[in-house]
Amino acid sequence: MTLTIEELTTGTDHERVLLCRDPQAGYRCVIAVHSTAAGPAVGGTRLWTYATEEEAVTDALRLSRGMTYKCAMAGLPLGGGKSVILRDGNLTDREALFRAHGRVIESFGGGYMTGEDVGTSPTDMAIVRRETKHVLGVTEDPSPYTARGVFRAMSAAALHRWGSDDLAGRTVAIQGCGSVGFHLARELRAAGARLVVSDVDPGRVRRTVEASGARAVPPEEIFDAEADIFAPCALGGILNAETIPRLRVEIVAGAANNQLLEEADGELLQARGILYAPDYVANAGGVIFGCQELLGWSAETVRERIEGLHGAVLDVFRLAEKQEIPPHAAADRLAERRLASLAHSKRAFMS
Repeated sequence: MTLTIEELTTGTDHERVLLCRDPQAGYRCVIAVHSTAAGPAVGGTRLWTYATEEEAVTDALRLSRGMTYKCAMAGLPLGGGKSVILRDGNLTDREALFRAHGRVIESFGGGYMTGEDVGTSPTDMAIVRRETKHVLGVTEDPSPYTARGVFRAMSAAALHRWGSDDLAGRTVAIQGCGSVGFHLARELRAAGARLVVSDVDPGRVRRTVEASGARAVPPEEIFDAEADIFAPCALGGILNAETIPRLRVEIVAGAANNQLLEEADGELLQARGILYAPDYVANAGGVIFGCQELLGWSAETVRERIEGLHGAVLDVFRLAEKQEIPPHAAADRLAERRLASLAHSKRAFMS
């Protein structure tokens, strides 16, 4: 066995950040645990090509912090973590790779649990489970639940902006036709919305068009699509100083994590009069679904919690208006209040 684990110092408030390597398995991974104040950290495993290890570390830090805030805003007794596996060229032995990953997850002793994310699947998580029980999303795909949560967030944004959460007749531009984007398109089609979609994978676009009657545009044109709502459902950092001026929408609500490249981009959306449903509030449906397996929640409880994201998004908008700040800042303040309350209760209990 050639597995090595190195503790990294990042100068952030993360509890633990690891760089894990197993050359024989082709495994290089950054695992960031941001907080376990509310409970065990949860966060998916992303498989992606990064230019450098530093870039992967930065991604893991942002994503794990977002998971902590996501769980806080969803009222879950869980903290935030994330795994990012650096993909090096052609991946020839997924079993060796994900078994190595499973051994690292097991070393946390249940303090961090993972599941699928961009570039990984329930099949990969089944391999991880051969090495550890601390993995979610093996028996059922969480994507439809994430999509339902985004749909409810979108409806809340419509209510706040237009006075009605009915999306019939509205045009939604979906960037990314992966698992969540596909299911979101079907939800929106059932609600009577018109769709414009794009993806770098033509097969995904074709599948989504066939299922939803959407109009497809090339990936580079989705930011210019004339629509009511823009739904980022691919990778993060796509709302930035270059893309925001191109948007021809009134609302942004989607499933991608870390949609804002910089904090200032949330302010830029606000300045343009575009209402932003903060990503980690809108896309919490998947982690809520995970509580069925992790915490023994009933299917009805999961459904009610996901539907309740409608109210959570409205809470963010109300605070943003009251304090005259952008929605992304309001969401952070609400999450930080809840985390501070947890920390206070924990100190009181231990004293």
